[in-house]
Amino acid sequence: MDMFERQFDEQKRRDAPLAARMRPTALHAFVGQEHLLGKGHVIRKAIEAGKVPSIILWGPPGSGKTTLAFVIANATEAHFSPVSAVSAGVADLRQIIEEAKDRAKLYQQKTILFIDEIHRFNKAQQDAVLPYVEDGTITLIGATTENPSFEVISALLSRCQVLALKPLDENAIRVIVNRALSDDLNGLGKMSVELDDDATIHLINMSNNDARVALNALEIAALTTLPDKEGKRHISLPTIEDAIQHRALPYDKEGEHHFNLISALHKSLRGSDPNASLYWLARMLESGEDPLYLARRLVRFASEDVGMADPQALVITVAAQQAVHFIGMPEGKLALAEAVVYLATAPKSNSLYMAYEQVEEEIKKGPAESVPLHLRNPVTPLMGKMGYGKGYKYAHNYPGHIVKQQYLPNSLKNKHYYNPSDQGYEQQVTDQMRAWLKSVSPTKEPKRKRQA
Repeated sequence: MDMFERQFDEQKRRDAPLAARMRPTALHAFVGQEHLLGKGHVIRKAIEAGKVPSIILWGPPGSGKTTLAFVIANATEAHFSPVSAVSAGVADLRQIIEEAKDRAKLYQQKTILFIDEIHRFNKAQQDAVLPYVEDGTITLIGATTENPSFEVISALLSRCQVLALKPLDENAIRVIVNRALSDDLNGLGKMSVELDDDATIHLINMSNNDARVALNALEIAALTTLPDKEGKRHISLPTIEDAIQHRALPYDKEGEHHFNLISALHKSLRGSDPNASLYWLARMLESGEDPLYLARRLVRFASEDVGMADPQALVITVAAQQAVHFIGMPEGKLALAEAVVYLATAPKSNSLYMAYEQVEEEIKKGPAESVPLHLRNPVTPLMGKMGYGKGYKYAHNYPGHIVKQQYLPNSLKNKHYYNPSDQGYEQQVTDQMRAWLKSVSPTKEPKRKRQA
């Protein structure tokens, strides 16, 4: 490296954000993930021995995935080839692999291929590196915020060890912030920054366990705070509040966070907990979820988990969907909140859901039965001559508007799909069905479904 290259690298380091400058390069300086890197743990021993297998680092943003990859590369003295799945293609991967082959042949040096956001690689791109991971040409380190079992092809996943990184806790964020304040070379040490205790607490809380968010906000606050007469930059709570105005909520509309949160909302509603239901609703809305998607899920819940126990639930949820569509956000939040509380506190029944599942299965496995002739409408004289509508009994002409008559095909005439529960309005449905069945078949009564 000549003088100009050294000057360029030094300038590049100075211009980098604080979070990038403070990235540790040695294992002893890495903060957090003690369950993986604590003394005596297998992965730490592997790093120290320079014998790291191909791994997938799975964890939330700011938990140290990229940093750990750099640390591993430095500890093993391997050549480090980082790529981003957002911009790299198969041609880039092939070039890195050819260079890795030459490096191993000429210098006996290993190559670590680090793929950031590996979940963004399609199957063809993942297939391109598979044989070279298998034969040891490269050691793969992939970083992802998504569940790798969903996003990484099984053949590649089976050849990698998955390391699940946890969100950094408050103590870890505090250590990282204090290190940045005191570091003269890469941090803010030469700026003489002083951070009030309440400002520190707010910074840690609002970072949402993301070290990058905390350091970025700290840097903005330091750069926008003028030094006093003694040359010190005093950062107060209002300054930090201005630098980090919104909590960084982890969310991905198509990934695991999305499905975990909607699952939590659905299960909280089913469990009749309005407080938890409101919390999970707000978590999704404040993270940027499409409110109409949530409205559709609430409509589905009204039919699936409340059903005939409270038919008004469907009316409420459809009204909430229309309100969100009509007035938009943020005003539409309260319409969704009203629907959520209504659903959580409504009586529950899955009788409709179970009944439709039975009918659906019946249709899939059985023949497409013909409609009985007496139920067919004789639209033309010819149809009348063929027996369409013959013998049909018009229910309104009979006492109670109920008449004994077969409505199902012969092969299904004794089937009972819908069995109402004893919850809410469905209790009245049970009584109505009992009266109806007594009129048409005195020996049969509706089965009362017991709630689990």
